[in-house]
Amino acid sequence: MSRKYFGTDGVRGPYGSATMNEDFAWRLGAAAGAWLREQGTAPDSLVVIGRDTRASGAALVQALADGLVSAGVRPQSLGIVPTPAVSLAVRQRSAALGVVVTASHNPAADNGIKFFGANGIKLTDAQEERIESLLPDARPGTATHPLPVVDGKADYLASIRSGLPLNLQGWRIVLDTANGATVATSATILRDAGAELFTLGAEPNGRNINQDVGSEHPEKLCAAVRSHGAKIGVAHDGDGDRCVLCDEQGVVLDGDEILTLLALHALRQGRLVANTLVVTVQSNLGVEAAVSAAGGKVVRSPVGDRYVIERMLAEGAHLGGESSGHVICADVCPTGDGLVAALKVIEVMIATGQPLSILRRGLTKFPQQSQAIRVKDKKPLGSLKQLPAAIASLEQELGAQGRVLVRYSGTEPKLRLLVEGPTDAVVSAGMARLRQAAAAELDIC
Repeated sequence: MSRKYFGTDGVRGPYGSATMNEDFAWRLGAAAGAWLREQGTAPDSLVVIGRDTRASGAALVQALADGLVSAGVRPQSLGIVPTPAVSLAVRQRSAALGVVVTASHNPAADNGIKFFGANGIKLTDAQEERIESLLPDARPGTATHPLPVVDGKADYLASIRSGLPLNLQGWRIVLDTANGATVATSATILRDAGAELFTLGAEPNGRNINQDVGSEHPEKLCAAVRSHGAKIGVAHDGDGDRCVLCDEQGVVLDGDEILTLLALHALRQGRLVANTLVVTVQSNLGVEAAVSAAGGKVVRSPVGDRYVIERMLAEGAHLGGESSGHVICADVCPTGDGLVAALKVIEVMIATGQPLSILRRGLTKFPQQSQAIRVKDKKPLGSLKQLPAAIASLEQELGAQGRVLVRYSGTEPKLRLLVEGPTDAVVSAGMARLRQAAAAELDIC
């Protein structure tokens, strides 16, 4: 059996669709509660729930909580908090499960639900598959139950302050919180540390999360860094588990550059645990070249931050992430945290006295292009002819000088293409061949 509803990061879709509405949220809550009881969890066990700023979030949280109550567990709302705050709350409050109602970087019209186990780490594929198998056929009525609400921000802020105590007096920082879940957390941490803060995406209204702001749209961040003379710009996605940074010259850094910068500094200090950095198959080959040259090791996982975390646990590593900006610093938080990633980079800037434009030079990227093609249907790649043939031909031509990655997004109706090679011209030509082959066999929107 394969998962029908869960993707690489929970269940996600347009609010009001067959798999993202109050009835489905109730059913998913009931199934998750049944799974907990199946695991031997005690009756009345605590489940903590957080959400981002989407207008649909409150109704979905209530329906999810009602489903959990029907299965004999005790839900508690953390309010609007970033995803990593839920991960930490599971541990801090000894909860049996954590749930976040969010669609991350997706538009406001979407929403989603993702789970954290009792260790604060996202559930495995097998666990999600089992929850799906326990979904009841229908929601029996629409009765609601009182949902206790606690301040989920306080414990999270205390944990960040104790884990990364920084003095940012004299620092100018631009912060873009994507009109999302980090509006009341990241700004508080940075201001309390003494930074002079300039904010973007800090006026959520339920409908504007990720709208032309945040990690998916860093253009305004870069312009603001230049205009204010800031040392760094930080942009989160809607739920705050990732970040994109901008150096003092107004140039964006992606996750690969952040991870390489952190790994190289840790190696120089003799503090890269297991001498290992975990990245995904999406990350640039230049990451391996830089870390290996410094005496470290890079291992890869499938795309998805929970797969990165699984590999980190297997390797005994504490640092890993994705090129998209998910960065996991396991010494501070068990899941991706955009604020922690930014603070870790600032910590390196303070320790070395070097600006971000210099520190980023530790990574020399191989020429790379990536594209996302929206498709009407995700036809199995194995059932196609022209696209697999184009992939095989290009891989043979590139040999050890490059690589090709073709996969469907786990959260959106998109085919993702990636080509790396020795020159920009080779990469561009290879990408054109893949696009042509994909267009010949898939219904492209």
